[in-house]
This record gives sequence, C-alpha cells and structure tokens, in this order.
Amino acid sequence: MTSVRATNPAQIASMRTAEVVRVRRAPSRLSDVRAHDGDASARAQGPSNTTKPGSAPQLLPGGRLPAVVVNPSNIDDVGTLRTQIIGVCAELGWAPPLWLETTVEDPGGGQASIALAAGADVVLVCGGDGTIRHVAQVLAGSGTALGLVPAGTGNLLARNLAIGLGDPARATRIALSGENRAVDVGRVFIDECAEEQVFLVMAGVGFDAAIMAGAPHELKSRLGPLAYFVSGIRALRGPRASIAFAVDGRIEPPRRVRTVVVGNCGKLLAGLVLMPAARVDDGLLDVVSIGPRDIFGWLAVTARVLTRRCRGHQIVQHWQGRTVIISAEAPQLAQLDGDPVGEVRGLRMRIDPGALLVRV
Repeated sequence: MTSVRATNPAQIASMRTAEVVRVRRAPSRLSDVRAHDGDASARAQGPSNTTKPGSAPQLLPGGRLPAVVVNPSNIDDVGTLRTQIIGVCAELGWAPPLWLETTVEDPGGGQASIALAAGADVVLVCGGDGTIRHVAQVLAGSGTALGLVPAGTGNLLARNLAIGLGDPARATRIALSGENRAVDVGRVFIDECAEEQVFLVMAGVGFDAAIMAGAPHELKSRLGPLAYFVSGIRALRGPRASIAFAVDGRIEPPRRVRTVVVGNCGKLLAGLVLMPAARVDDGLLDVVSIGPRDIFGWLAVTARVLTRRCRGHQIVQHWQGRTVIISAEAPQLAQLDGDPVGEVRGLRMRIDPGALLVRV
C-alpha cells in the first residue's frame, strides 16, 4: 500500500477515501483497513474459496464488508473490543472490518462518509448516542444499515430498540445478521444556521439541556449514568423561561416552562418513560413541556413520568406532530441526543419517516 502525506485536510480525506475504495474493490484480496488520525493502512490475506463442513464460513472474494466507527474516548480497551468484533466477523463470514476511530474534530460524520465510499455493507457504531447521531447524519437516506454496539453513558437509542448493553460480541452479531428496521430521523435547523442537523432520540431546550451541559465527559467517565442525576439535582433551581412553539402549524401560546423536549423515542434511563406515545417508526415527533414552579411541582412531574400519563396536569403537557417550531424569549441551552449545542433562540424541526435503517 502506498504511503501518502498531505497537509490540506480535504486532500487528506480524498486520499484516504480513494485508498480505501481501491482496497475494497480488489477482486482477489480480503482487507483489514484502519483509518486513524489521517492515516490509512491495509493488510491483505489470501481468501479461501471453500467452506469445510462444521467450520465457520469462509468469505469469498467480493464478500460483505463491515465498517466500524469507534469513539475511543468511550472504550476502556480498544484493542480487546477490536479483537472481539474481528472474531465475530470471521465467525459469520464477513471480511475483516474497516476500522475508523473518531476524533474531537471529526466525531463520526467523516468516518461514515469513508465507510460509504468504501462500499461498506453495514456501519457499526461503537459509542454513545452522540456518536450515533453524527454517523446517522451521513447514513440517513443512503440505504446502508447502521449497527449499534452501545458504548456510551445513556445509550438511549439502544435501550429504545431493545439492543442489549454490555455485550459487544452479541451486539456485533445483531449488527451483522439482524433484520433491518426503518426508523424515523428528526431533522433540525438551529436559529439561522443553514446546516440541517439530525437527532434520533431527543432534542431539548432548558432544564433538559442543562443536565447534559452539566455532565461533561470527565464526570460521566467517573460516575456513569449517575452523572446525569447529579447534574439534574444541580439544575433543579433554575428559572422558568417563556417559550412558544407550534406543532404542525398549530401555534401554542407562550408559556413559562423549565424545559421543552421533542422526541423520536420516549424511554429514558432506569426504565423511565418521558413520552409514552413515542415510537421510533410512527412518522411523528412527540413534544412534552414541563413547567414546575417549585419542588412540589417537580414531585408532580415525577409522578406523571412514573405513571406514564399523558393527560391530567398542566405542569406536564404532550403533543404529537410532523413539524415542530420552538421559539424562546431569551437564549436557552439546547441539546441534540445528549450533545450540548450551546444557547439558542429557535429550533425548526421535522420528522423524516423511515430514513435510517438500523439492525435489530
């Protein structure tokens, strides 16, 4: 394999993609490709064209290629994880995976683009909901399936799709041999930004986003999911804000609330369900506004969440629709699938039904 050096980022990406595609298309070789920090390397092995009875299937030339997008900051032992995934690929007759690690500068989108250019048949994501979101931004509408190997703190998409946690080998088997399920994708414009972003779980403003902003990576690394509880306690005393929104063009009057959450699915941690009617493939966005005044109001909110009631108290109100517009009187913290996106004044959201294939 030729070693190439370049200083222009666009040129580097182009060279990486071209090299990966060249290796993928070679008719008489299997490839183990790793792209990391701008470099790519490949090792080839001679393929076997026969399968012995009772043995693992051997991949024939032109066989299926998996790509693995890994967030190394979420993995305790990347080497062990890679060995597990390569073993499952061999067991199921897939080629050695195209291994792509995320960076702070490129949290998943660039790696997903390389995977598509290489002709990957499925893209596995080893990371949390934020990493999945960046990969899904590229895969949505492509027809290439996404596989989940949950390795984040919340892992809410995996929980809502009943993908088990803590067993990378089992998750890899599902990603390589499971069924494709078409799920909806939420799309959002933030303020006047021209770039449309996506979310698969929930987008929120106010208290919900404050929890995410108050649980940095270091805290999550130490406490795990408990970090969100600690951050939530700290954010309880925040002020209510005047927020107006419209659902499918129906304008709701401004109301003083602590948070507005728009979800594609409704399950939270610990089995709690914030939006009982939400389904990942119903073609609808679910909206909930929460407006407690004090600790007694928060107790009422907790009771509503625990009982999964959608009606009966003005502190917690629910809507469903295909489009949602949120407008805040003053800038509010916002988040997409757990990723803080700073303070915003407005969000314009729509649902893209069945846009993403996920292996289940």
